[in-house]
Amino acid sequence: MAVQLSLPIKLNDAATFENFLVPPADSRQLLLTLLRDQWPLGREPILYLWGRYGSGVSHLLQASCHAAHARGLPVQYLPLSVLIDHPPAELLDELEQLPLVCLDDVQLAAGRRDWEEALFGLLNRMRDTGSCLLVGGDAAPRELPLVLPDLRSRLGWGPVFQLETPGDTLREQVVQFRAMRRGMTLDNGVARFLVNRAGRDLHSLMDCLDRLENRSLQDKRRLSIPFVKQVFGW
Repeated sequence: MAVQLSLPIKLNDAATFENFLVPPADSRQLLLTLLRDQWPLGREPILYLWGRYGSGVSHLLQASCHAAHARGLPVQYLPLSVLIDHPPAELLDELEQLPLVCLDDVQLAAGRRDWEEALFGLLNRMRDTGSCLLVGGDAAPRELPLVLPDLRSRLGWGPVFQLETPGDTLREQVVQFRAMRRGMTLDNGVARFLVNRAGRDLHSLMDCLDRLENRSLQDKRRLSIPFVKQVFGW
């Protein structure tokens, strides 16, 4: 069995399935069920997720890693935004021996023949060993400007899911949900104010929530619009 790589990669502790809000009627319920139940003991060798920054792709890849760790299974999370300048042959060598590999930001490999060839080889090896590959990108496989057409085909072997960027209503629900998970109360008015004034993506909102949590504990203040204005100078 291959050992996990010694890389400067740390999973976000908050990126779990439990912290990923999906309303009951949302189409993403199917994806969440698939990731929970199938991975890393999957029936398909590859599953591809794509969406714009802040849509939740990276969150779900890392959540899959956390779930595998909880089962005592060795996995590897590879964000190409951090690793793209590393030699791909060294990074991907023998990863097919792991039950699950999560590869994020795959669009960064497009046009780099060394990376494309290494990924193509890894996909073939993982299919042979029965291992699972969860891939995240910002575009569907057919839209990636890849040099190797066969790699595009391989990336579309299994299910392909698009994650839409949450609208304002869902962002408000998410920030309230995540506040509740931290033991904080964020009413509708404060949540709406925060969504309207903070960055439009969920990463920025979670950063704001981190600051609010720290300040509210420090100042022993409840989360209100005046308090939010004071913290951020809005």
